[in-house]
Amino acid sequence: MGVKTRDVATVFGGSGFIGRHVVQRLARQGYVVRAAVRDTEAALVLKPMGAVGQIVPLRAPVTSPDAVARAVAGASIVVNLVGILAESRRGDFDRVMGEGAGVVARAAAATGAAGLVQMSAIGADAASPSAYGRAKAAGEAAVLAAFPTATVLRPSIVFGPEDKFFNRFGAMARMLPCMPVIAGATRLQPVYVGDVADAVMAALARPDAAGRIFELGGPQVFTFRELLAWILEATGRRRPLVAVPAGLARLQARVLERLPGKLLTRDQLLMLERDNVVSSGTAGLAELGIVPTPMALVVPAYLRRFRPGGGADR
Repeated sequence: MGVKTRDVATVFGGSGFIGRHVVQRLARQGYVVRAAVRDTEAALVLKPMGAVGQIVPLRAPVTSPDAVARAVAGASIVVNLVGILAESRRGDFDRVMGEGAGVVARAAAATGAAGLVQMSAIGADAASPSAYGRAKAAGEAAVLAAFPTATVLRPSIVFGPEDKFFNRFGAMARMLPCMPVIAGATRLQPVYVGDVADAVMAALARPDAAGRIFELGGPQVFTFRELLAWILEATGRRRPLVAVPAGLARLQARVLERLPGKLLTRDQLLMLERDNVVSSGTAGLAELGIVPTPMALVVPAYLRRFRPGGGADR
């Protein structure tokens, strides 16, 4: 799809981790970007990424069909990045990532948008034991039913300076006397947030991406235990890796999921039981013309603050 100056792009979840990178790229290409979010105050940080009036935050939860319809009216492209890792209320996964994705796709089709990108996740599967995985699969199905030429992107764990994965474990390495290991044999394929944002742009630009599903992973596969050891090395911390039995992990999750922040939930444990890597034979970054960025080029720089002395030793 060609880019025309002052075309409108609507990005749901535009103030999120991936969203900020996507909004910046769209603004650079000349789009007027509507950042459709739940909290418009949080989206104000996006405005300096474009010219005056080029980036417009507006309140449009994906659970509100009327608000979604207003957000996409006249938009030439629509990107849905909305996702949650834990439920505040039972059924939130389905409402937000299943039904909400369908609401966005139907509105995009109704307004005549030329392109739609749906952000899903590796592990999206209607038969998944995880409610998260099932909701992501339901969202994909709803999107492709309403907008058959949409592109679905499924990233693995996404890393970048503002991520909630490496930063969380970096903080744990600094504070805890040992590093707990849950599902240590599970394989992960971390992918750089900039590469994921580039994949969104490539999906919108390439006619051969229409109607397809791409799985996005970085150049290396690690077990969860190997990743934790890597984080300890990057933070300069000597901590024993202690395996947590599955039964104890479930008990801990039962407690932690009731606390603010939901550091661990039983549904997340179910997701951790399955590998989170690109499926063999599935199209990925290479088919979108993107060379994946290694973790070693990005992650150590922002984990340095967790090193002894705040990284002053370099």
